[in-house]
Amino acid sequence: MLWYRTVEQALGRFARLRGCAHMKRRELLRSAALAATGVGLRLNGAPSVPQPVPPATAPSVRLRPVTVAPGRVIRTIVGLRPFRPSGFVVRAENVHGKTVVHNYGHGGAGITLSWGTAHLAALEVQKTGQREIAVVGSGAVGLATARLLMERGFKVSVYTRDLPPNTTSNIAGGQWFPFTVYDVDSLTPTFEEQFADALDFSYKRYQTLVGDYYGVRWLPNFQMADTPLPTNGLLSRTGPVFRMLPQFTELTPARHPFPFRYARRFDTMFIQPPIYLDAMLRELRISGVPIEVRDFRDAREFLALPEPVIVNCTGLGAKGLFGDDEMIPIKGQLTILLPEEEVTYATMAPELYMFPRRDGIVLGGTHERGVWDLAPDPDEQTRILTQHGDIFRRMGTRPKPA
Repeated sequence: MLWYRTVEQALGRFARLRGCAHMKRRELLRSAALAATGVGLRLNGAPSVPQPVPPATAPSVRLRPVTVAPGRVIRTIVGLRPFRPSGFVVRAENVHGKTVVHNYGHGGAGITLSWGTAHLAALEVQKTGQREIAVVGSGAVGLATARLLMERGFKVSVYTRDLPPNTTSNIAGGQWFPFTVYDVDSLTPTFEEQFADALDFSYKRYQTLVGDYYGVRWLPNFQMADTPLPTNGLLSRTGPVFRMLPQFTELTPARHPFPFRYARRFDTMFIQPPIYLDAMLRELRISGVPIEVRDFRDAREFLALPEPVIVNCTGLGAKGLFGDDEMIPIKGQLTILLPEEEVTYATMAPELYMFPRRDGIVLGGTHERGVWDLAPDPDEQTRILTQHGDIFRRMGTRPKPA
């Protein structure tokens, strides 16, 4: 409990320090258009502090290429991102005398924003004055919400249709970065405030989890393209994410090994879902939080839970349970190669990304909005393997000057 209070106080001080900048945040975010369009997952929307290292002083980068071959594929997985054009929902409502605090619709940033939106949801729970809380859902968002409420002294029970490793969060790539959170044209002032607050809290909380136990580590990430890389959106120096990307450096062709004219580096945290989710679930069980596997067919069964306050962390399930017509799936497919311990960096190329994990090299690059089909697409797997293979085979070659 002492640790929790210390973190809360630190976040409070941080919030006060940045309070003077609140009035400008909306203007800054509004100017932040779609960023990093060379990435398979769209980077939507998105306060800045560090200055990038000038190309002339950036050190040369030597990296081991990934070995890409069909014979090295160990599995292909598909997941559906719970996306809402106006962004995730964190709000409380009274439904037939029961308080429901919604916390869902994180798009491609469920793991990234889970602690932050859990914090926002916990603030809504505190307003009720109730102490017995039900959390529905055991993905990254549900587990973080249950954990945070428990730390704040609430009596928590978890209800879930599936447990890890059978949650959507288990199928995530696991990079700490708010991919595909909202559409810029659908932004509202309320959401912009929530988004920035959730980023702040989640970024700091994940740093306390770095290590083998939770499967969280820092890695360099290289973004690359043959056209100038975007400087707006989430990677804008005036956006809320830029200051959370240490080592942000623009690289000239002589300073990186990739077969592209333009490249940049920034460091981000990577969360390995199987390790992280297992650890989170274990911690709840050790703390005595009851966990019940139950499928809710409709809102009536949902509201029949005995707890006076229910936190809804059901992701795509909220569409049917509460009639959220704005919720749509975004299909993502990952091809996993045999792990390579020597690969200790990530890449983001046009329509592609590579994340190294202990359980394999993750290759991705699909973003199919409105698609509910969970079947792997063999043509997409071929494309992802072929294009990644071309990049890593050509590492060390230099593009001719324009």
